[in-house]
Amino acid sequence: MTTPAPPSFDARPLTDPVDPKAVSAFVREMRTRQSSSSFSAGSVVVIIVIAIMLVIGVPVVTAGVTAAARAGSPLLGLPFVAVLIVLVVIGVIAFVNYRRGRIARFRLSRFAAANGMTYEDRVPNPPLPGMIFGLGRARKADQLVRGHTPRFVEFGNYEYTTGSGKNSTTHRWGYVAVKLDVPLPNIVLDALGNNGFGTNLPASFQKDQRLSLEGDFDKYFTLYCPEGYEQDALYLFTPDIMARFIDSAAQLDVEIVDDWLFLYTKRAASTLDPATWAWLFGAVGALMTKLDQWARWRDDRLAQRVPATPAMAGSVAGAPVEGSHALPFAPPVGMLTPPPGVALEGRRLKRGGRWVTVVIVVIVAVIWFLPRFLS
Repeated sequence: MTTPAPPSFDARPLTDPVDPKAVSAFVREMRTRQSSSSFSAGSVVVIIVIAIMLVIGVPVVTAGVTAAARAGSPLLGLPFVAVLIVLVVIGVIAFVNYRRGRIARFRLSRFAAANGMTYEDRVPNPPLPGMIFGLGRARKADQLVRGHTPRFVEFGNYEYTTGSGKNSTTHRWGYVAVKLDVPLPNIVLDALGNNGFGTNLPASFQKDQRLSLEGDFDKYFTLYCPEGYEQDALYLFTPDIMARFIDSAAQLDVEIVDDWLFLYTKRAASTLDPATWAWLFGAVGALMTKLDQWARWRDDRLAQRVPATPAMAGSVAGAPVEGSHALPFAPPVGMLTPPPGVALEGRRLKRGGRWVTVVIVVIVAVIWFLPRFLS
């Protein structure tokens, strides 16, 4: 299979030199928006560090060095000098990171504009239905680059936190969200190429929902679809579409849920790296040409569940509708094709337990209790 060439795009704003005045003007503009609180947060961190240096660090070091000099032991002042040096280093690192963040956001905004897209700095708790978006707390998406034609596409970085205190963990993802024309069954493609000891996805699914497809597809993805929707999955994942996924998205986990297609990666998707953009643009561009045929999919179960009325009875009562099931009544004119949508049983996959977690818990329990049992 040949890999489709990525669409051409202007990557110069990602690497070209920047005008400091333009960066400052951009920061001022973003500060006026509610979604750009990350700029204020970065400023607060830098201000706090500088304030600690000026209010606490400098007076303490000065007093310590002065006391050591009066005592005739200058070496006693070295620890105070060391503290000042540490504070200065922390301040410099905080300032450099803050400056880099400003420049990175400026570059991404110019990159978006140069390629006919828009930029949004930050969206707290984004209202997206993908499996990564409803977990944990402190959920936020940032550095969002959005395309609007021929359909809405969003490239972003996302993070959320689980646990608390010393056991808290921040999970980071890169994602691409593509708006579809119609709702589709919840289908997940777990890419085998990015898995370690088990799946890297934050959810697991019952094994009876696995569907094996033809060719080499199973070597690259494990596909899950709701029970009873196997033929629908085969309709959506025709051999040509499977080839597109293998060629362009084999290192990306894929989820179809409602009227969205998500591509997930454990590294930043919105980045200053032109190679990453070429990879993601190529993957989206390769899939985009095939999404129109998905718009023709209809769930026959919806037509079957239209309540029967007296008007539905008559000489054509019992006429079947094309699909996996026959209607027990004649649908009204206009209902021979089901409306867009997904029946309840196809909207979400059934979750399963994470066997890796179970195995780890069992091993820890055995290590903990076995010595006590044998003693």
